[in-house]
Amino acid sequence: MNKKIKILIISAFIIIVLFFTKQIIDQKFDSVEAFQVYMENFGIAAPLVLIIFQALQVVVPILPGYLGCAAGAVAFGPMTGFWCNYIGISVGSIISYFLARKYGIDIVLAMFPKKQYDKWSRRIEKSRSYDIFLFIATLLPLFPDDFLCYFSGLIKMDRKKFIWIIILGKPWCILAYSIIFGLIK
Repeated sequence: MNKKIKILIISAFIIIVLFFTKQIIDQKFDSVEAFQVYMENFGIAAPLVLIIFQALQVVVPILPGYLGCAAGAVAFGPMTGFWCNYIGISVGSIISYFLARKYGIDIVLAMFPKKQYDKWSRRIEKSRSYDIFLFIATLLPLFPDDFLCYFSGLIKMDRKKFIWIIILGKPWCILAYSIIFGLIK
């Protein structure tokens, strides 16, 4: 795929994420109840909206993932929020991996600063087992695992291994966020 199409795809993702972000910011939520009412406006599609938002925020990493986790737990409670966040973040992680495999370093450098790419490339080169490093990274809060999903695609990590690491590693931090933010209710 040529560079113009890559830029178009990336731009579309950014526009979608910015649209959702602007919609949320424009609401000027002044209470948990106000946010819950906003989400209720989506009706039965509200959980799907959160899942899509979470997937997109991984693919186009503009917002930290914990914000979506907080939104899910506040809007739907800790368990439903957890499942929406877990599914969305996992799907987004897998999409990011496959985007990097297909489009290579160009898409990674379009999403992340070269400085960040260089920093993590050096760290990962020093690690003895990238698989274990990635698994641990998915367990830890505030770790740049969105970047690592793309990076895993660049190094052509085995897709089944990557998917299992995401499935088994992602839920724990998301569950902790969901429980903590669920206490806000």
